[in-house]
Order: sequence, then structure tokens, then C-alpha cells
Amino acid sequence: MTVVAPAVSACIERRARLAARMEPGAVAVLATAPETLRNGDSDYPYRHDSYFYYLSGFAEPESVLVLVAPLGEQPARSILFCREKNPEREIWDGYRYGPEAARIAFGFDEAWPIGELDAQMAKILANVPALYYALGHSAALDAQVSGWLKAVRAQGRSGVAAPASAHHLPGILDEMRLLKDAGEQSLMGRAASIAAGAHARAMRFTRPGVFEYEIEAELLHEFRRNGAQFPAYTPIVAAGSNACVLHYNQNNSQCREGELVLVDAGCELDGYASDITRTWPVNGRFSAPQKTLYELVLQAQEAAFAAIVPGPPYSGMHEAAVRVLAAGMLDLGLIDRNKYGSPEDAIADKAHLQFYMHGTGHWLGMDVHDVGPYRDMTQPDRPSRPLLAGMALTVEPGIYVRPAEGVPEEYWNIGIRIEDDVIVTADGCRVLSGDAPKGVAEIEQLMEKH
Repeated sequence: MTVVAPAVSACIERRARLAARMEPGAVAVLATAPETLRNGDSDYPYRHDSYFYYLSGFAEPESVLVLVAPLGEQPARSILFCREKNPEREIWDGYRYGPEAARIAFGFDEAWPIGELDAQMAKILANVPALYYALGHSAALDAQVSGWLKAVRAQGRSGVAAPASAHHLPGILDEMRLLKDAGEQSLMGRAASIAAGAHARAMRFTRPGVFEYEIEAELLHEFRRNGAQFPAYTPIVAAGSNACVLHYNQNNSQCREGELVLVDAGCELDGYASDITRTWPVNGRFSAPQKTLYELVLQAQEAAFAAIVPGPPYSGMHEAAVRVLAAGMLDLGLIDRNKYGSPEDAIADKAHLQFYMHGTGHWLGMDVHDVGPYRDMTQPDRPSRPLLAGMALTVEPGIYVRPAEGVPEEYWNIGIRIEDDVIVTADGCRVLSGDAPKGVAEIEQLMEKH
């Protein structure tokens, strides 16, 4: 399946930034993902490695990127190893760039056939001070690196030295990927718009008697119809009590009158993910208890949005959402008011975790749970890191009420989550997925027309 590359200039600029962060003269090696057998002679649909694609824009398997950091007057070099042109295989598998065409199309300084990797690396690593790669990420790559270093060390009597140190490459790339440039933000906005349309389509389709997998089919149809190459993850379509299972994805139950259906589904467009959750009534009308809980979650999300601004810690949005949810749980009798005099008391005792047991969001980007630490690892106490303009994240408060003693029965088996994709801006946040219907009246009006 063809994946459109990001702007070549963006990839060239990223490679230059990475090279500048490396030790002068050092070498970085980054392999893309392997093809994976599904069963028999059938592979899973191929999906590139996100780190590799971020720096290269190149989506073919059997590819390796090598970067040489600048040293003195010697400029940085980018080298691609990829499959050779093969007219016979292209009849069966489709177009291959081949080294020379890939070098030109993707802005590399050099390109070699992948079969030359071992021989060339023994030369490239000679007399360089350090090697950067994903330490321990792939046993196959670790073995290759070991072989390259052994080949370099074998030249020791000729005065050739192997790299004296190795560094974990993803640690640098995680920080780079955490801030999205304008092109990435635009692409993520398009992915969110497609997913929002899919949620609206699924709402219009839903009615008592349909199966969860039928709703899933509507989502997947809308993703692909609008150019998204894949779902960003296995969709969750959870009706009734299934919505109280956070990672439910069997999607095989029938939707019944009076239930809610929770749908967590996003698409991947040109390597970037969207991630949206909406919850709506199967019959198109919220019952009073459903509406009460739904609007509580909606208020919690609005509180989280208000906490997203450059400077304050990432954890602030979760804390804001939890305060609203805990107050609502007390007011509705989900948490015992006689035991806890305030939301703060309930939160301190973790009483809210019975009904809200996950975080309020995560980084979003090339991976649906994108890379980057959530804490400032440079500080001894590792506090939550401050938000910065250009970060992309989800905001997804929820409430999940399982049958339990002391819990009002009218709320049993109601699971609600509302999730949107946002970009941190200079003065707040921009919601990318706002086209997905969310208000009670908006959802009911949409479903009433169909």
C-alpha cells in the first residue's frame, strides 16, 4: 500500500538536526521495520518504522539509514541502503525506487543496495568516535552491529579504531518527535478530520439491533474512502457493559435498546495517527442517568482543555479533569458523601479510581501513543514535564460504572469516554477533532435525522 512521504525538505532538516546533536564524526544507524508473516505465505500489511520514516520519508521495507555527523570542515552525510531495482519482483510486488532514484527523490547524499550494508558499514565505522542506534531494540540489528564492530576491530593492526562508545538513538529522536512542525500539524489535522467524519457516519448508522462489528465496518469504510491507509489501532466499539472494559475490542455484541455505545477509533494518514472517542445512545436519545454522566465527563474534558497551555506541567490537565469528576461522583452518590467531605478528600484516598482509572491523555503523532517522556528526567524528583507549543496530545476523561454495592443502580453498566486530539499553541490548545459530534443535543439531532 502506497504511503505518501512527508515533505522531503522536512526530512532533510530533521536529519541535519539529529546530526548536529551527535558527537562530531559519530555515526547513527536506523533500520526500518521488517515485513512480518501473518500465516502461510501471507504477510501482515507492511508498516514502516516510525523513527526511520520520520528521518527518511521512505516507506519501503529492507532499508537502513546511516547518518555521519559533521566533523571540522567535513559536512554531515546521509546514506540510504535499500532494495535494488528488480523488474521481475516488481511484476509481483510493485514499484521499487532502487538506490539511485531513492537518493534523488528523498534527498540523500549517497544510496547503496541493501546487500552492501555489511561491507560498507565496516568502512563507515572505521575511526569514528561513537555509534548511535536503538540499543537492545532488535536482536537482529544488535547482531549486525556486533559483526560490524568485529570487522572494524580486525583492522586494528593497521591503525583502524572501532567506535569507543554507543548511545541510544531513540532518546534523541523522542525529544525531536515530541514537537510537531507545521507540516505534521496539518497532516494530523487531516487525519483527525477523517476520523471525525467516520464517527459521525457511525452515529448515523447506529440503531438497536446492529452489531458492534457493523459499526466498526462503517468506521473503516469512511477511513479508507477518504484516503487514510490504515486504522491507527484496532477500533473499540463497545455497547452496554462492554464500555466498562477499557481495551475491549472483540466488537461482536449486539447493540440493544437503552444502551450507550462507546467508540474509540482513529485512522492513520501518511504515517500520522488520529485518536477519537465518542459515546452515544444506541436509540439516539440519552436517558436521564446517561445524560447526567455524559455531561459530567464533558465538563471534565473542558476543564482539562483549560489547563493546557505552555508552561504548566503535562499532569495539570489530568488533575483538572479528576477534580471535576470526583466532585460529580460525590454529588451523584457514586462516592460516599458521608465518608468524604470534599473532592480533594476523595482524590487523596483514590476513591475516584473505582470509576475513573486511567490517565486523561497521551502524546499523539506517528504512533498513536507517541514517543517522549512525560516527566522531566533531568530533575531528581522527575516532575511532570512542562507543556510546550507544538506538542500533540489527546484529552480523554471518562467514567465507568460497574455494578457494585452502594453504587446507585441507575448508573450500572454505563461506560463513557470522550476523547479529542489537540495541539498545544502559544496561548492554549487547538482541538483538531472538533468536527466529531460531541454535545448531547448535537448527537441526538444527528441521529434523529437518520
